[in-house]
Amino acid sequence: MDFLTLFLIYLCFVLATTALLCLCSGRKESFLTRSVSRASQVLSLVIPSQLQRVTHRALHRLFHTRSCLFVVLHVALQAAVFGEYTWEVFVYCRELQFHLLALLLPYLLLAGNLGCFMLCSRANPGTVTKSNAASLVEVYAYDGVLFQRGLVCPTCSVEKPARSKHCSVCRTCVHRFDHHCVWVNNCIGASNAGVFLLYLLSLTATAAALAAVTAALLIQVLLLSNIMHGSYLDAQGQEHPVEIAFLVQHLFLTFPRIVFMLGFLILLTLVLGGYCSFSLYLALINQTTNEWCKSRKSGGSSHLPSQPHDRPLVYKNIYSKGIWRNLKEIFNPPTVLERKKK
Repeated sequence: MDFLTLFLIYLCFVLATTALLCLCSGRKESFLTRSVSRASQVLSLVIPSQLQRVTHRALHRLFHTRSCLFVVLHVALQAAVFGEYTWEVFVYCRELQFHLLALLLPYLLLAGNLGCFMLCSRANPGTVTKSNAASLVEVYAYDGVLFQRGLVCPTCSVEKPARSKHCSVCRTCVHRFDHHCVWVNNCIGASNAGVFLLYLLSLTATAAALAAVTAALLIQVLLLSNIMHGSYLDAQGQEHPVEIAFLVQHLFLTFPRIVFMLGFLILLTLVLGGYCSFSLYLALINQTTNEWCKSRKSGGSSHLPSQPHDRPLVYKNIYSKGIWRNLKEIFNPPTVLERKKK
């Protein structure tokens, strides 16, 4: 089995796993959840109890408490990729007389991405406190399905405004809660949702620009070497026309780090592009990730206390106001004064 076949199998496996996780993330008692639960029960019979406690503590600290580990990993990956791009790809491209603006575009996108990253990680996402809870309650109407008036957060002891949620990681309620992002080590809420969307867009564009320049370099190298129009001899001495698998193997043996980086960038661009498209779709319909997951889990089975259980409520997004007004709200969240004027 040649290198290209193995790489395609690996790429398909990663993409299929990512798609499976995305499809099962919003389902209650999904097949994936049941499988993981059963696998953990089987492993608990084999793994020593002390090791289980240490693993549980480490996972809890990693995913359920605020930690800078993913931020450090985020910066380290960007440093490694741009280090390889600067010391090899950029130098080779300058020798081949690539346009300077095309080579500098990834650095410009990186500067914008780092700016959005800093703003998103350091900004207050919209913390609900006892002093502002009363005013935030009046910003959004309660839909009666996902959000109901009068509920009090048992941890923060404040009335929960519509579209808010208590974050167990940050240990506070967040207005217009979207999700907690470990990569920026902060919640995404009303105050930083727009910056987070720009962060995703710039990160996806950065990965795509790096992949495009790197791919152009490798194609130019193949064109200059005339290997694409030639042939090669196999172990038996027979002549064969050049195939894609042979070209990939040739590049991998000649520029192993560059080819590995290109494969990583292509995969990263696909994953980030999918997530960025999903986040943009939610922004266009004025829905948060938390609301999207809750609406899928509810399945129209939620009831108001005053309604009989034989009449299920169907979820309807009451917060959408049209594409342009939805986008405006992402970057300029409404206040109670703006709603009273309307």
